Amino acid sequence: MTPQRPPWCVGLTGGIASGKSTVAELFAARGVPVIDTDLLAREVVAPGTEGLAAVAAAFGPRVLDDDGRLDRAALGRRVFADASARRTLEAILHPRIRQRLRDRLARLRAPYAVAVVPLLVETGMDRDMDAVVVVDLPEALQRERLMAREGLDAAEATQRMATQASREQRLAVADYVIDNSRARGSLAGQVADLHRRLLARAAAHPPIRSETHRDE
Repeated sequence: MTPQRPPWCVGLTGGIASGKSTVAELFAARGVPVIDTDLLAREVVAPGTEGLAAVAAAFGPRVLDDDGRLDRAALGRRVFADASARRTLEAILHPRIRQRLRDRLARLRAPYAVAVVPLLVETGMDRDMDAVVVVDLPEALQRERLMAREGLDAAEATQRMATQASREQRLAVADYVIDNSRARGSLAGQVADLHRRLLARAAAHPPIRSETHRDE
């Protein structure tokens, strides 16, 4: 018997406070495997990993706590305002996250899986995906929701949003767009429709798994 092929990998992204987690939960409720790359990012710098050793070698022992674990706050202070340090950190983390994602996908048996990648555009991981889904809403509404969720003022929310790719950059790589500017209940219908479309496409086309590009 021919072994079942690995699933399609559908990248799910959107700006901060866009509703990615809610959409991911709706896919999961339909039985779709969901992989959160934020969790993978934590795994690759867990105690005893090569990733943690590489971060400590690059940034020094001050980014570790007394137990030898990564001090995320200390590391964040190092890279937040230093683009060079941020690129160094990304060069350590991103290849390991990509490899861990590939490993997870290889063990799955499903038509497609959803990988939640908040910084999909910023990291270039859109090129690794068989399809990209963007959760979209107007920036003014995004700012309003971020302020309510995090207790920020308008200036602070705008600054947070400015650290990510723009709405236009995300939409430029989107194969599918989920509109989260409507009432919350409409998301379920959009996900149900997209689920049917993705099942059909995944059945008709093998996964791309390109390291360098995604065919259009």
